[in-house]
Amino acid sequence: MTTIRQQDFIDSIEDALQFISYYHPLDYIQAVEAAYHKEKSQAAKDAMAQILINSRMSAEGKRPICQDTGIVTCFVKIGMQVNWDKTDMTVQEMVDEGTRRAYLNPDNPLRASIVSDPAGARKNTKDNTPAVVHIDMVTGNQIEVMIAAKGGGSENKSKMVMLNPSDDIAEWVVKTLPTMGAGWCPPGMLGIGIGGTAEKAAVLAKESLMDPVDMPELIERGPETTDEKLRVDIFNKVNALGIGAQGLGGLTTVVDIKIKSVPTHAASKPVAMIPNCAATRHAHFYLDGSGPANLEQPKLEDWPEITWEVSENTRRVNLNEVTKEDVASWKVGETVLLTGKMLTGRDAAHKRLQTMFENGEGLPEGVDLNGKFIYYVGPVDAVGDEAVGPAGPTTATRMDKFTDMMLEKTGILGTIGKAERGPATVKSIAKHKSVYLMAVGGAAYLVSKAIKHAKVVAFEDLGMEAIYEFDVEDMPVTVAVDSSGANAHETGPAIWKANIAELDEALSK
Repeated sequence: MTTIRQQDFIDSIEDALQFISYYHPLDYIQAVEAAYHKEKSQAAKDAMAQILINSRMSAEGKRPICQDTGIVTCFVKIGMQVNWDKTDMTVQEMVDEGTRRAYLNPDNPLRASIVSDPAGARKNTKDNTPAVVHIDMVTGNQIEVMIAAKGGGSENKSKMVMLNPSDDIAEWVVKTLPTMGAGWCPPGMLGIGIGGTAEKAAVLAKESLMDPVDMPELIERGPETTDEKLRVDIFNKVNALGIGAQGLGGLTTVVDIKIKSVPTHAASKPVAMIPNCAATRHAHFYLDGSGPANLEQPKLEDWPEITWEVSENTRRVNLNEVTKEDVASWKVGETVLLTGKMLTGRDAAHKRLQTMFENGEGLPEGVDLNGKFIYYVGPVDAVGDEAVGPAGPTTATRMDKFTDMMLEKTGILGTIGKAERGPATVKSIAKHKSVYLMAVGGAAYLVSKAIKHAKVVAFEDLGMEAIYEFDVEDMPVTVAVDSSGANAHETGPAIWKANIAELDEALSK
């Protein structure tokens, strides 16, 4: 029998969550670097450059890759020959204690995003607990732990279906993926669970994302099993869609497809699909009674030396002086560097503003949105001399139901977020001659370096969802929807889907 110290387990959870907050798995970085070098779409190439630069900066600075430091998911496989030195805490409680310590670490505080009473008050638990824990009893005398911090933007795009036994899984994936938009921040991976029951398929899909990136090796040696053949089939078909990095159109949408399957009922074919975003974060370790896990720190020289420079034609904008007439001249696909003051606001702040308007109240004291831009963000707390912690964009579609109200009642010139806007919102943007700008998801630490000053101006009780005023310098964004309603998330993938089809046809001749 092996005795595992409770403290070693808790310490290992804490260390792993801090570790994955700033270290990407190197296999993912190598896959994105390979995709970057072969990419032909300049918009997608620029996005991947920012992701790779941000990753290196986070590794150097030991600060979060993404402002959304995720919901903790932990798979714990306990050997039947394992004893604990203490039995006053459950495994769930031990994982939660490690999570609590990791997220409240003063040297690298992580954003607490978990809310209790999810159907009601949705009150933040303040320490990112509880974690989602899956426990299996297995043979052996050690404990295996796979732990991940999963961002809400990608988790929200999860899909599940009960197919007929004769239905084609790849066909369902290819049909479904474009409906998910770009809020899951490609390039990433798709985890697919097949079989069992509905809930089992979802757990399999999540667990599959813990596996290493090995698609190049699989293609080189050739798939052998049914699951391997399906992985390659879906990989090729998904990348042929031309969705590309950040949904802007390009050659690489996914760097790998992961599949786990188990037997199922003869009448059923449950399938779950869960995407992993550009902020891929997971760790895998074992405890054998000799002490806490030793997570090997990667070498900085293992990160690619990628640079990203704006072109001479890049538009530079002073947010303190910009006018509606200026905004009208911006065209979809342009890179814009923003300097000056902007305000932030996301789900909870928009909901509170809506209630205030419905009650006949004005804007909160000290908040003037007329002629301003709103950045959809929930930043990490600052440390040291930082103006703000990592502050990348959140998924803009969650604010779609508020956008027409904001454009109508506040006089904002535009909004900044990640991923696409819905059709009704695009029409509203065009109607009000506004604009939507897209920052790169998965480049939060890089974006934060453009923020020179930050202060809370309203709704301080909302924590990371408060309204901040940011003073930025040369913050890079892309015009995703211009004042005419032209939409980069429609035109980009459509163009690259056609380009890929033409290339495939030429190669087949």
